[in-house]
Amino acid sequence: MKAEFTITSEYAGSRLDLILGDLVEDFSRSRIQKMFPLGKIKVNGQVCDSKKYTGKEGDLVEVEIDDGARDKTPLAEDIPLDIYFESKDFLVINKPKGLVVHPANGNETGTLVNGLINYLGNDFVNSMKDICDIERPGIVHRIDKDTTGLLVVAKTPETFRDLSAQFMNHTITRKYTVLVYNNLKEDEGRIDFPIGRDPINRLRRAVNGIDSKHAVTNYRVIERLGNFNLVEASLETGRTHQIRVHMAFIGHPVVGDPIYGPRKDLLKADGQMLHAGLLGFTTVQGEYLEFKCDPPKHFQAVLAKINKLHTG
Repeated sequence: MKAEFTITSEYAGSRLDLILGDLVEDFSRSRIQKMFPLGKIKVNGQVCDSKKYTGKEGDLVEVEIDDGARDKTPLAEDIPLDIYFESKDFLVINKPKGLVVHPANGNETGTLVNGLINYLGNDFVNSMKDICDIERPGIVHRIDKDTTGLLVVAKTPETFRDLSAQFMNHTITRKYTVLVYNNLKEDEGRIDFPIGRDPINRLRRAVNGIDSKHAVTNYRVIERLGNFNLVEASLETGRTHQIRVHMAFIGHPVVGDPIYGPRKDLLKADGQMLHAGLLGFTTVQGEYLEFKCDPPKHFQAVLAKINKLHTG
């Protein structure tokens, strides 16, 4: 898989390995540094073999990403997909709670990718195998297993490259509907804390954790419901568990979150109340599209319970 981006003023003057460690999601700084002598990083069309290169505003950086793909293509499985929109270039899928996006250790089957391969067929897999991980054909981003909402999947190599670049350059619009504990002091705010792996629990992420990367979440209170707030959160970056980690860090964990929320869930929510309700991106034809969908029934049921408690 190849991706490219242009260095902006925000990163100008920083070492290239630090810039890439920030922008290339799920890659540690040490892994990034190993890519330089292999010729996998180019600046303005020339191979850059120095991790200490200082980025300049306007530099065009190309990264050849090797995700360590396995030889085994995921099995096609008859898994229903809630296809929200489809074109010849991409699919927008409304992912339900409990569905893992792609195979990984412990989830080799039963994923969205297994259903995707069944739906699009072997021609789709063969067309994508040279530009992305064979276990993640067409997948340019993901959302957590128990997070619901919109996900875009590329159907063609051209669209995969284009969308990957948009995600890397943070030009994708992503907004989430989130129900959190405790009353936020401000109606809106910006959470700017780096996120990395939790040093103790490998299932968790933590602010200032191991191999932390720049992470920014913006939020706006939609409705105040006593000790709960319904919030719209938008992402400037896309770190693992980002909204969940950030909201818990400032004292407002997501309702129903089994990892970052309180041990006792008074609402007995059926899953975490986090829904990817808005997704916007530019097609390869240059048209900006935006898709919206409402939270699922289990989310609405918790809101109804809170409203009943709040209004007495």
